[in-house]
Amino acid sequence: MNGCGFVESGFVGLVVSLVLLTLVKSAPIVYAALGGVISERSGVINIGLEGLMAAGAFAAAVTSYVLHAGWIGLLAGIMAGAAVGYVFALAVTRFKVDQVVAGMGINLICSGGAAYGLVLLFNQPGASKTVPQLASANVRCLNMNLGELVLVVLAFLLAIALHIVLYRTPWGLRVRATGENPLAVKSAGLNPLRFRLLAVIASGALAGLGGAFLAIGELNLYSDGMTAGRGFIALAAVIFGRWTPLGATGAAVVFGLFEALQYWIAGQIAWLPADALAALPYIAALVALAGVTGRVRAPAADGVPF
Repeated sequence: MNGCGFVESGFVGLVVSLVLLTLVKSAPIVYAALGGVISERSGVINIGLEGLMAAGAFAAAVTSYVLHAGWIGLLAGIMAGAAVGYVFALAVTRFKVDQVVAGMGINLICSGGAAYGLVLLFNQPGASKTVPQLASANVRCLNMNLGELVLVVLAFLLAIALHIVLYRTPWGLRVRATGENPLAVKSAGLNPLRFRLLAVIASGALAGLGGAFLAIGELNLYSDGMTAGRGFIALAAVIFGRWTPLGATGAAVVFGLFEALQYWIAGQIAWLPADALAALPYIAALVALAGVTGRVRAPAADGVPF
């Protein structure tokens, strides 16, 4: 023992380590899921969460590398997500582009653009050079660095804050009304497209924050495919969580648990195939979606152009 007490040994220690790993693995999914909630509550299906996370991760890594400042990199990741979210929002509101098509375009452009950027800026494909993290100092007994701890706590605080904003403020009421009946919002003298625009920008910022967590919170580089479908898992969390911030957060934690299990089980049962373990979170997402199909109702105007 070195001050960590029962956390260090035995069955309790294994369970605690699994819980902590679950929190780390669920945090980026929570950020993206919260982005999906606010977007879909305004009536815009954000299929582009995966690309927004990639944009945030790449911007965070590049900025942190150039400026040698992880926290500035974090802000850059948020701003990159918001900027791409703005482009997506313009496409689906002003130019009436199909939301699913526009979202898939965002995924392809951001992922491909980041891959090209690695070659252009770092002169190497596949992964960037090592970049400064947010705060690399280890937190005693928690098996995570300070940057991870701050962002994990922030994810759950933002979930509570977004719940309050959506259900306890006039702006949140108008966003939800826009997702249910934009014509009624317009009849009240308000601009529903403006609410959709702002909601999608906020969605991009949150997804970008989730990507930045991966690049400079959990790791210290950007690599191709590092988002690994988390944006799509976040979409599943939005549906499984019934389009509510707290529900989506809970679902994201469940999916994070299955992602954590692949590492936890691999450390306990070495003979299990790595590919089978890696599929656990995706299988969980598919099972969850199959279980809630037909039992939940999306906002009435979700995905409907106005």
